[in-house]
Amino acid sequence: MTQEPTSLLPVWARTPTTRRPKSRRHQLPISSGAMEEADDHRPSSSAARPFLSGLWAAALRRKPLGAHPGPGAGGEGLVRHLGVLELVLLGIGASIGAGIFVVTGTVARDAGPGVTISFVLAGVACVLNALCYAELASRFPAVVGGAYLYTYAAFNEITAFLVFTQLMVDYHIGAASIARSLASYFIQFLELIPFLKGNIPSWIGHGEEFFGGVISINILAPILLIILTAILCNGVKESSAVNTFMTSLKIVIVIIVVFAGAFEVDVSNWSPFMPNGFKSVVTGATVVFFSYVGFDAVANSAEEAKRPQRDLPVGILGSLLACVLLYVAVCLVITGMVPYTLLGEDAPLAEAFAAKGLKFVTILISIGAVAGLTTTLLVGLYVQSRLYLGLGRDGLLPSLFAKVHPTKHTPLQSQIWVGCVAAVMAGLFNVTMLSHILSVGTLTGYSVVSACVITLRWNDKGTSRRSIGSMSIWQEGVLSLVIVALCGFIVGLCYRFNYAIAFMVLAFLIAVAATFALQFRQVYVDPPGFSCPWVPLLPIISVFFNMVLFAQLHEEAWYRFVILSLIAVGIYAGYGQYNAVPSGSEHSAIGYYGVPSEAL
Repeated sequence: MTQEPTSLLPVWARTPTTRRPKSRRHQLPISSGAMEEADDHRPSSSAARPFLSGLWAAALRRKPLGAHPGPGAGGEGLVRHLGVLELVLLGIGASIGAGIFVVTGTVARDAGPGVTISFVLAGVACVLNALCYAELASRFPAVVGGAYLYTYAAFNEITAFLVFTQLMVDYHIGAASIARSLASYFIQFLELIPFLKGNIPSWIGHGEEFFGGVISINILAPILLIILTAILCNGVKESSAVNTFMTSLKIVIVIIVVFAGAFEVDVSNWSPFMPNGFKSVVTGATVVFFSYVGFDAVANSAEEAKRPQRDLPVGILGSLLACVLLYVAVCLVITGMVPYTLLGEDAPLAEAFAAKGLKFVTILISIGAVAGLTTTLLVGLYVQSRLYLGLGRDGLLPSLFAKVHPTKHTPLQSQIWVGCVAAVMAGLFNVTMLSHILSVGTLTGYSVVSACVITLRWNDKGTSRRSIGSMSIWQEGVLSLVIVALCGFIVGLCYRFNYAIAFMVLAFLIAVAATFALQFRQVYVDPPGFSCPWVPLLPIISVFFNMVLFAQLHEEAWYRFVILSLIAVGIYAGYGQYNAVPSGSEHSAIGYYGVPSEAL
């Protein structure tokens, strides 16, 4: 049964309209007659509808699958300019930064030449997530929002807002940290000029601490952020051109480095291939997994892709596979050039080439590192502004963020806000110290997106299976997904702290039981467009592995997840539930539906 969109205001605050028949009990939207009755019997504001019940009703709202964005607040929308090549380069630009010249060598110090297998395993795990993103990007080809949007459609409003806050903290801290790294690399590149070496003050690019390290001044990082923000504000065509040039330059440099190093490879350095055993290879995979993060940025360009339903899956999967090939090639070269025990910590690849007398390659590596960090920062700022645009349209953030410039066709206010936040953080604080609490938002987003693929495939009305007790089939499925996630986290804890193998086996068996429930208790339908294979098994494996990785994060990252979630709930309770609107703009056809009857 089609449900009526519901207002996000409390019942007593809604404007009465013409009387209609009351909705059936299982529908979350409240009829106009009920609104009038609530208005007639409304007590004083202190005795109005209970706050918690109103919050609960608002939190369970969902966005329908057929939602399409209306024009921005200024009457204009984003422009479709990105082709499949631009989308692939967008994903590569977001994923490969300076880390390809550093993390490959640092992980190889522990895993040996087996670091190649680490990157392959991490790449396979990311492919699982990428397949889930590809299906949802094809299913929502015309709406900006990425993981936030998918969660809004599959689960509810509060979960979508929680995913946004976790992602946004990662993006804000990450942008400031990358900007400081870019400034430092840029200064190192300038110091290749003899008369500048050692004559550039540390407060310009490397950072100079004051007040016992509380403040760390860096002048160049905010300047770089202002330049990139100006490029992004000028239009997606211009920013895409910059990203295409810088990413192409980066790819060419990596290929040159690989070919130059291939002639210096000594195959005897690959033996033994896994000197510290397979566990070190698996541990390396958990570390390098985050080197692939960035392909999900393609999903946030849905409203600016020329043929989103076809090109977004190609952009997501194509960029990820290209990154896997580049990382594996660099790993084989660096471990073949010198014994893994002799690799340096700070710049292992550059040191390896310097040891072979190929110093010109080290200059290329420095150029590649600057290009890599530039594209990573550029795409990161781009994605943030589109996420803010999505929430601004939905009313979960002030309408200022929903505005699109009438001639530039960019979310100007959102982009400037994102740039200012990153500039202040990069200019005043050594945010690299917070790197250990990052990746929480990424893993949260990946896990929830994988779960979204499963829930959006459910055909609850097509099943004749009876629910267990008072629990509906929909609720039973969500509970099974939660069990899989918790079991993955427990297995990760057992692996990390070397707990008894029995606990790990028990958690794994419980996850298998939940998987059977998802496989045989639910009815699945094929989606339009690109289809993720082996649903629900593949998304379940993705959720499980993501939570295993979540358990490997720093303990402070777990505290950050809990504290930030509580803060997000408070913001939503005080602002979001009252200001979210049934449509992104008065011209939009977006409606927000209550949780389906099958879930009640």
